[in-house]
Amino acid sequence: MTSPLFVGRVRESAALDEAYRAARDGSPSAVLLGGEAGVGKTRLVGEFGARARADGSRVLVGGCLELGTEGLPFAPFTAALRGLVREIGVDGVRDLLPLGAGAELGRLLPDFGDADADAFTGEARARLFELVLTLLERLAADAPVVLVVEDAHWADTSTRDLLTFLVRNLGAGAALLVLTTYRTDELHRTHPLRPLLSELERVERVRRVEVARLGRDEVGELVRGILGAAGTAGVAAEIFARSDGNPLFAEALLGSRDDPELPESLRDLLLGAVHRLPEETQEILRVAAGGGARIEHELLAAVAGVDERALTRGLRPAVASNTLVVDGDGYAFRHALIREAVHDDLLPGERTRLHVRYAEVLEARPELMPARQRMITLAHHWHAAHDAASALAAAWRAAGETHKALAYAESLRMASRVLDLWDRVPDAAERIGVPHAKVIEKAVTLADLAGEPDIGIRLATAALAETRTDAAHADPMRTARLYERRGLMAMRLGRDEAIDDLREAARLAPADPPSRTRARVLATLAYQIHALPGMRDEAHAAAQEALSVARAVGDVPVEIHLDLWFAWDDLVRDGGVEAFLARVERAAGQAEEARAFEPLLRALTNRSDVLEMAGRSAEATEVAALGAAKADEYGLARTTGTFLAFNTAEPLISLGRWDEALAVIDRALAQDPPALIRGSLNFLAGGIAADRGDLDAAERAARAARRRIPHGAARRAQDLFPVCRLDALIALGRGRPADALAALGPVLDDRGLPDESRYVLPGLVVAATACADLGDPGPLAAVRARADGIRVYGPVQEAHRLTFLAEAARAEGVLDPDAWDAAVKAWDALARPYPLALALARAAEASAGHDRDGAAARLRRAAAIAGDLGAVPLRERVELLARRARVDLGGAPSPRPGLGLTPREAEVLRLVAEGRSNRDIAEALFISAKTASVHVSNILAKLGVSTRTEAAATAHRLRLFD
Repeated sequence: MTSPLFVGRVRESAALDEAYRAARDGSPSAVLLGGEAGVGKTRLVGEFGARARADGSRVLVGGCLELGTEGLPFAPFTAALRGLVREIGVDGVRDLLPLGAGAELGRLLPDFGDADADAFTGEARARLFELVLTLLERLAADAPVVLVVEDAHWADTSTRDLLTFLVRNLGAGAALLVLTTYRTDELHRTHPLRPLLSELERVERVRRVEVARLGRDEVGELVRGILGAAGTAGVAAEIFARSDGNPLFAEALLGSRDDPELPESLRDLLLGAVHRLPEETQEILRVAAGGGARIEHELLAAVAGVDERALTRGLRPAVASNTLVVDGDGYAFRHALIREAVHDDLLPGERTRLHVRYAEVLEARPELMPARQRMITLAHHWHAAHDAASALAAAWRAAGETHKALAYAESLRMASRVLDLWDRVPDAAERIGVPHAKVIEKAVTLADLAGEPDIGIRLATAALAETRTDAAHADPMRTARLYERRGLMAMRLGRDEAIDDLREAARLAPADPPSRTRARVLATLAYQIHALPGMRDEAHAAAQEALSVARAVGDVPVEIHLDLWFAWDDLVRDGGVEAFLARVERAAGQAEEARAFEPLLRALTNRSDVLEMAGRSAEATEVAALGAAKADEYGLARTTGTFLAFNTAEPLISLGRWDEALAVIDRALAQDPPALIRGSLNFLAGGIAADRGDLDAAERAARAARRRIPHGAARRAQDLFPVCRLDALIALGRGRPADALAALGPVLDDRGLPDESRYVLPGLVVAATACADLGDPGPLAAVRARADGIRVYGPVQEAHRLTFLAEAARAEGVLDPDAWDAAVKAWDALARPYPLALALARAAEASAGHDRDGAAARLRRAAAIAGDLGAVPLRERVELLARRARVDLGGAPSPRPGLGLTPREAEVLRLVAEGRSNRDIAEALFISAKTASVHVSNILAKLGVSTRTEAAATAHRLRLFD
């Protein structure tokens, strides 16, 4: 029983309409529409879609499918594309695409033909994502487009990746709205959609809308719409009390009012409505429930095994009662909960027989379903039917199809199922046409591509065990590839044994004749060990041989990789930054031309890293952010993407854009990156927490980082020394300078690590501070000796050196104003506010006795910087110095007590209170709209409110700006 009236939803409808108007006017937007099962999301979206169509828009709808635990890769986009083809035809879609690009859409819909079967790469995935975005943008050039992705709680990994790409790349001017629905009650703590929603919500022009239950008056309106005059106030009150405002529950209760006893659960209510239908209709519904939320008419007829007349006779009551709705050439359950209830009500034997029947029909009649969907659906049905042999064969075919679609996580799931079933099927190799060794090697590759290093290492270890026990599997090339892959994944997890794996791969790959495999394993070895202690010569020899082999076999991507390696090696030897950047720029261009995504990402990584090292932090941020976006496109968000997120956050911190950096770090951590990258992100976040005075948060971050970085043979200065420095900062913050020196032990004693000067000098500054706080210059001799052996590269390291010299003198009881002014000048030239403010405070302290005006100017500037950053300990130190020197800090007031807002946040709040948008705020304060969005999010959290309106009301109530 369904209400003919659309009841309530004023707030939710207004939010959708507002987003639609913005998109129609050229400001593309996205809405994340959540709500519990049965709350009315589908009805709300349907009513909104009708309004959009009436306004001349094109509405494309696709839903994620629950298919066991697999999900169907890209299902909503395939469905939306199929709907578009029905409207304008295949040729009409091709006309909207770049010349010759239509075949790539064959990965989503077979109507467009077969895409390049060999292009199972990150580049192919990026091209597919770009093509979908291009299609939507060109469609939107003619009329506004609304893309609806329903039931995202069932989305597979690849669907989530494409959805993220589209939302994050909404281009200004496109009249495009992306509307995604999901069930909030499905999102358990580890559900993969949870971090995605948090990430997308931070994107500008993305709005999250929760669909609430109906209120008492709205339920009364719904009751009267269904029952008419019989819908008395008493009936409405009873229905509201029992349904608690859930529309589906309320409608089911109204449909069962004649039953002598009211069921207690929603499931019983839904089944009660089904049980009131004729038996032949119930049987057809049971068959339909086995096919998923939607089923084509022909497939339903074939599985039901009845003639057309009997099928129609059985279907009519189901459609008339709104249990099923007609959907194109098939049928869909009005609500997924109804299908779930009917399917769960089947007896175990009935359920097994039903899945067998579906599988048999799809095997016999392949024309009933597109090939890729059919393969994945067959894998589901044979697995649910507990037929191991058929399930294994179907899963192998599905692994191949999902790999073609560039859906690596789903392909890994299917390949893993094949391995799980292997021992239960005696003739497994004959059934799928490949030996167990090939299956496990494919699974290892898929695990690496899918960003699942733990799974990949476990699979690779099993594969290598086979090579030792079975001579038939002992192909040296294959074994070398397995060792290389396992070593790479182990390096991402910071494991010492990774080095042995990479060396073994190089030893096993035959040198004669030259081969791509040998070139690649040698290049991998060179790249992974060059930054490890005592291994530079070994890395150099491996790189030279790899380059020779790559040239001999024509492996262009490896050649580009090695050009980048030698550029880095030359930089370390002679410090020529400009020459390095020019070589990297050339390599990036070659990688773009060769469509080689791995060396391209490597080039962007190296370029951003060196720009930051050279003090060009703003450029470094832009390059790293570009690389992270490309990594997302290539399906490498969890691995290379999160590494580039580190390279984005680090220069943001240098520039004093700490809140933006934290937002980048949070997004990267939500991707569940490999352990080593997670540890690096942890120590960046911990550094900000320590500088802001939140020592508990800093300690948690330091503890997490220590667990994840290598301390043995695979240790690197860039991982180990920053964590030691963070531990020391925490100890100083807690007033324990001796513990701070102890924490810096590895920085003082572990010598000869490549690139150490970049990470040793910041630690030595902290060591000098610890000596000063101890009041004992004794330990300083060892600290100075360590500094004397460091070669300084570039202006950033020179600024650290100058700061160290000034701080070491302070530890010896000498406050040298000239030394501190030299440090101030160095940091000022680099536009790095936090170390600048530290140096200004020390310079003021050193000059207070003979240059009071100069000291006052330095203190005021330091106070303003510390306040803007939210660096509470530094601000308090500056205020203490100002009181001692009787300096009025004047224009740099402390944040208002109780609110904890930085001066910048106070400025943003004032503009929010004036009703300004993020774009208006950005223009007024000369910051980016995204930065404005981050400030607003921080303000909401600090004020304990959830909307801009509430924040503005709080500001007015407290008279903050009167």
